[in-house]
Amino acid sequence: MSTSTKRCYYETLEVERDADDSVLKSSFRKLAMKFHPDRNPGDNTSEIKFKEINEAYEVLKDKDKRAAYDRYGHAAFEQGGGGGAGFGAGFASSFSDIFEDLFGMAGQRGGRGGRERGADLRYNMEITLEEAFGGKTAQIEIPVSVTCEACSGIGAKAGTKPKTCSTCGGAGRVRQSQGFFTLERTCPGCQGRGQMIEDACPSCSGQGRVTRERNLSVNIPPGVEDGTRIRLAGEGEAGVRGGPPGDLYIFLSLAQHQFFQRDGADLHCRVPISMVTAALGGEFEVPTIEKGKTKVKVPAGTQSSRRFRIASKGMPVLRSRQMGDMYVQVVVETPQNLTKKQQELLAEFDKLSSGNTQPESEGFFTKVKDFFGNRAS
Repeated sequence: MSTSTKRCYYETLEVERDADDSVLKSSFRKLAMKFHPDRNPGDNTSEIKFKEINEAYEVLKDKDKRAAYDRYGHAAFEQGGGGGAGFGAGFASSFSDIFEDLFGMAGQRGGRGGRERGADLRYNMEITLEEAFGGKTAQIEIPVSVTCEACSGIGAKAGTKPKTCSTCGGAGRVRQSQGFFTLERTCPGCQGRGQMIEDACPSCSGQGRVTRERNLSVNIPPGVEDGTRIRLAGEGEAGVRGGPPGDLYIFLSLAQHQFFQRDGADLHCRVPISMVTAALGGEFEVPTIEKGKTKVKVPAGTQSSRRFRIASKGMPVLRSRQMGDMYVQVVVETPQNLTKKQQELLAEFDKLSSGNTQPESEGFFTKVKDFFGNRAS
């Protein structure tokens, strides 16, 4: 393509002339993925545009080349000036950041030299509500992979060392040509480690780690909730062949309490009271989560389901000095298994009752009577 017929590099990348590096890169990635030949098989137009996009980005991403292009245009790279290199040495660097998007190669970088980070571990622990209130130090025993002492984690038999992988030359990755460009993939010979072990350590079978039971102390702070996660850095599985260890995550669950239900930092409980206490008033004691007790005063005429708030008798807020509240809900219990004398007394009480003693019932049935009266009329 002659200089006179070439499109402006800025137009090719669909950016303004004052676009910064991040805008250039973003537009380049979008267009490269759109016109990539693998996504447009047999489309000659897409292949040509793909090459133009690469050429434009190769120039504009370089400060010196961009300055020359801004001053002289395409003429700056004639006579061997270099901007339209097409698929030269700069191609791999330009497209390395979009290979992951195009071919799903994310997560394959690193791992060279055989060192791999160990896996994270999960441990489920159930604690009581009282333990969540006061906090505790728990001792746990877990099977974990630790660095093999016989080979110091390298995986090779004592007196030997891993050798450089002959397939990738120790790089951990191999290049493969596909059409007019080159892809990098994890080396199939060493699985990306860059090294091969010929004489494996008999204690760990070449893994550089062995399984052991480990006793750990876990500090559980006051106020933890169901599902709280505690991270112990470096207490996971040992890394492969000397790699760094993973982490251990403690997932807490709270056992069901016989008396309290928790809602964040607040505690709730239901207490049955007699019909007499609800009518005449009274008081009763309830336990508190800190193993104490407190009195609840019931005023005369208390209705069922009424709640009483006891301030600062709930759970502590995690990593805070704040405390939740405790809510006591009373449930009026209907008398059962009455004696004949009790039945007579209640019947006499009912005769003496009026709308003043049972205003809600009186009001409801008055509305019902009016309702049926209106229907009849």
